[in-house]
Amino acid sequence: MRKSLAIQSSLFVALLAMVTTIRAEVTLPSWMTSNMVLQQQTTMHLSATAKKGATVKINVSWNPQTVTAKADKKTGLFHFDLKVPAAGGPFTLTFDDGEPKTIDNVMSGEVWFCSGQSNMEMPVNGWGKINNYEQEVANANHPLVRLFQVGRDVSHTPLKNMPIGHTLGWAVCSPEMVADFSATAYFFAREVSQKLGIAVGVVNSSWGGTPAESWVSHEALKGVTGFEQMMANLEATNYDELEIRKLYLSDRDAWQKRYYSADKGLADGDPSHSLWSEATFDDQSWKKMELPAHWKDNELIDLDGVVWFRRAVDIPAELAGKDLKLNLGFVDDQDITYWNGQRIGGQSGWNIRRSYTVPSRLVKPGRNIVTVRVYDTGGDGGIISDAADINIQSGNTKLPLAGSWNYQIGMDSRKINTNDWGVEPKEPNSSWYPSNLYNSMVAPFLNMPIRGFLWYQGCSNVGRAVQYESLFQSLILDWQERFNRQAEVSPYPKPTPTQNQRQRFFARQDSKALPFYFVQIANYLQRLDLQPQSEWAAIREAQRKALQLDGVGMAVNIDIGMANDIHPKNKQEVGRRLALLALNRTYGQEVNCAAPDFYQMRVMDGKAILTFRPVQGSEALASNADIKGFTVAGPDHKWHVARAHTEGERFMQRVIVECPDVPRPVAVRYAWADNPECNLVTTSGLPVGPFRTDDWADFK
Repeated sequence: MRKSLAIQSSLFVALLAMVTTIRAEVTLPSWMTSNMVLQQQTTMHLSATAKKGATVKINVSWNPQTVTAKADKKTGLFHFDLKVPAAGGPFTLTFDDGEPKTIDNVMSGEVWFCSGQSNMEMPVNGWGKINNYEQEVANANHPLVRLFQVGRDVSHTPLKNMPIGHTLGWAVCSPEMVADFSATAYFFAREVSQKLGIAVGVVNSSWGGTPAESWVSHEALKGVTGFEQMMANLEATNYDELEIRKLYLSDRDAWQKRYYSADKGLADGDPSHSLWSEATFDDQSWKKMELPAHWKDNELIDLDGVVWFRRAVDIPAELAGKDLKLNLGFVDDQDITYWNGQRIGGQSGWNIRRSYTVPSRLVKPGRNIVTVRVYDTGGDGGIISDAADINIQSGNTKLPLAGSWNYQIGMDSRKINTNDWGVEPKEPNSSWYPSNLYNSMVAPFLNMPIRGFLWYQGCSNVGRAVQYESLFQSLILDWQERFNRQAEVSPYPKPTPTQNQRQRFFARQDSKALPFYFVQIANYLQRLDLQPQSEWAAIREAQRKALQLDGVGMAVNIDIGMANDIHPKNKQEVGRRLALLALNRTYGQEVNCAAPDFYQMRVMDGKAILTFRPVQGSEALASNADIKGFTVAGPDHKWHVARAHTEGERFMQRVIVECPDVPRPVAVRYAWADNPECNLVTTSGLPVGPFRTDDWADFK
């Protein structure tokens, strides 16, 4: 009897499972969850799936009428329109195909899509630990602010939905939820929500260390110089994983052949045979560097490429002929390590600890030579562990390696003619591979109506400023065109501008394009008064040129960076400056959001007279008799530090720039360095961004 009941129970469970499968609940777009913010005053044209052939009843609490839709008999796909009211809530949405699915605590308000690399990703607490993070986390109770964290993923083709388990959905802003959420996106949402008094939702789709090309669609990249052939080759594979892998390996082998042959430390481009690692090699003419360290903190400020490090070590007689452990800790980014001229190891990845076995046959008493070939693909570079982590080990015995090493540059990546723009081919399934992140972390949101975009990226494209100019603008235009295709979004109601407002700028930006507000990358690295070939200044200029596009605004960040940290801690101010742009240009509030623009230069009596003009939301420059950050050049193209001060009235302000060493100035630059000292600001403290009056071809 008990056995019979057990069998019946098992059959019931099986039948229940079958019924549940047959009557599977409605599957909505992955961004439609409880606690969400729907873009207000929108007509959304959406698709979802339900039980095949079912009639789906759709009820929304802001409308008493029930809407029905018919699910396809083969696919279960059904389509529905959702007319979202003006800001308000909370609301409930129910979809019923025989088994109801309900999402609740839904708000109607403003939605912004936030993206970029690590400075957008940088959380309030977590690894970022922004200024006053403990207090910010504790005070983060804002029920009108909603947060959506997109999980990391890559794809070679655009995804319609995020994979199952890729996100936990929308969350109400609380101390628990905000700690690991984008600080920039959070502070923006908090500011806008408080000023408008309505719900604001922010989607954080960012990934640290990623270049802009990862976030651009395949179709848009086909038109960007340097990516045409790669995109054509990718299309030819029909996006087959094995064929893409073959293409990558072919490109990588061709790149490495050129790359290794350009390294002066290798014999005939062969990494297994190094001229500079031989024990008998004379390195007395090499310079010295204290390791561990980033080489940017020494003399190699702008170098991306290969640096060779050598150090002689004295091996006691009792360790000779024994296997040893050579511990280097972390190396940024790749290493090949030699002992007495013989290769003993090598790895790639700045976050991977290096520990290599030195075979007993190579260990001799007395003088031995350790050589490390370090290849930095971009950004910093060097052997970057704690001093105690780099040593030679045998049992409990450790011979320290921290201290003075001899070094020599083997190859400067910017000076070799490799593939398009000198960039090493990236692993096909990496976050660096072109279009991978657009396909997986942007495309699934194309049918989610939004108000606009926030973008904070650029560091990973430093060294490719000319290319970035068209790459960034292609990204902006592509996103503006693709988002909201399946929705009708009403413009935010703006008050009629007063006469005073109309006079505040020459041309009002009443564009129908989706707002795209970005952060210009901050000051960083060693401070130098003269740095005319600064790649960081060049990438900032490439970013600034995007202001020619409709709906685009820039938050200048040149005053809150840090010399020794690429991630500025004052994300409160970054979020506030982005919010000022949105409040003025999207929501029509009379707040100052920008500095006036450089307009033209005239030369008179040996002085350069720079004229500035208002733009939408700008305010007057603060009077300053001692402006820092200006440099000037004469007909010889040699740059000199200049003196500068403000003059003039509100609507046509001037900055007078002069230098006794340049009696005939022909060009002026402002804040043109990696980490410039500069103090040209508005009356409320908004900084003027870097600019130059020349168009000299100093960059690639």
